[in-house]
Amino acid sequence: MQSIRINDRLSIAGQPTAADLAEARQQGFAVAVNLRPNGEDGAPGDRASRDAAREAGLAYSFIPVTMETLTEADVEAFRAALAEAKGPVFAYCRSGARVLALHAIGEVLEGRMTMDEVAALGAAHGLDMSGAVAWLERRHNSRPQVKGFFDPRTWSVQYVVADPATRHCAIIDPVLDYDEKSGQTSTANADRILAYVAEKGLTVEWILDTHPHADHFSAAQYLKEKTGAPTAIGDHVVDVQKLWKGIYNWPALQTDGSQWDRLFAEGDTFKVGSIDARVMFSPGHTLASITYVIGDAAFVHDTIFMPDSGTARADFPGGSAEALWQSIQAILALPEETRLFTGHDYQPGGRHPRWESTVAEQKRTNPHLAGIAEAAFVDLRQARDRTLPMPKLILHALQVNVRGGRLPEPEDNGRRYLKIPLNALEGAAW
Repeated sequence: MQSIRINDRLSIAGQPTAADLAEARQQGFAVAVNLRPNGEDGAPGDRASRDAAREAGLAYSFIPVTMETLTEADVEAFRAALAEAKGPVFAYCRSGARVLALHAIGEVLEGRMTMDEVAALGAAHGLDMSGAVAWLERRHNSRPQVKGFFDPRTWSVQYVVADPATRHCAIIDPVLDYDEKSGQTSTANADRILAYVAEKGLTVEWILDTHPHADHFSAAQYLKEKTGAPTAIGDHVVDVQKLWKGIYNWPALQTDGSQWDRLFAEGDTFKVGSIDARVMFSPGHTLASITYVIGDAAFVHDTIFMPDSGTARADFPGGSAEALWQSIQAILALPEETRLFTGHDYQPGGRHPRWESTVAEQKRTNPHLAGIAEAAFVDLRQARDRTLPMPKLILHALQVNVRGGRLPEPEDNGRRYLKIPLNALEGAAW
């Protein structure tokens, strides 16, 4: 078996045979990590590779990546696989170069290598690292720099969007943790974001929500209390407030959007540090959904998912598949190199969480969008939505999120209570 030892934890190789995997186990490796996407050059797919690794007595991790679509989420997944491995890791791709690239990129991001050392590392092992160097250069030159935080409980992605020149940032769609079984709340996700902000020496300039979320509580109010930064959302949130005021029979609910510091309309502009930002009204998933375009990045939340996951549902109260189609077309009209950051990832096929794509990639490979006309999209979206149960937290979350992430006021015993209307969403799949 031809392999290259990188350090005590990691060795890399090209595509192994079953005999190679058995030999790796005999040499003391504990985990096989496969970076080859299904169908790449006729390589064994995930299932066959998993079976071969287990037959050899190795634990197995599947992280399908290509250098053309590589994102920081892929690098994070690779590093997590190494960190969680209970012993040395045998990682492979077509030639070993992709594995070494992910390792080198991770080392640079963690500050243990410089960009100048990446090419030399490749040369020392006879592998071309030009793709890794180009990726790191693009990231270094990106404005804004974007850090994603995935919440596995709600499949949500939260963002810190930073201007490297001024060290100012925006936080987008933060999650306030909530366990519906016990009724407990927690600020673990928000505190993780605050720790990152402190570590990087950032100043929070905005706390932004793309819409009132149906699957998690917003941590906007908590983060405002911690940072003093203003909160903002789209101005059509007042339509959502009026809709849910009736559903909750909530006469005291203010429906003027005053729970936020700023309501953004279509075309409004603002800045994150020195970076220009603007707002696109993107209804369809909800009445109030907006997209934030900040520099060369667009935060699209529940409109477009990753290319292997399609698009967002449009069957919530006030939703519309037709409106969603128009919103998506406006997003796809952005420059093709625009980075798109989605708000959820449901990990199809059990792959690792991913949240960044481009306009060009979505046009080319998203099955809900590539070569699809409006009528076909609407039919597809409505048929799919009829099969989907409501999010488990929709009735819990909306009464918090239409108030900017504020929990209900304590009652006379000091406790806060949620109100769950019965049979308010009739016809939803169970």
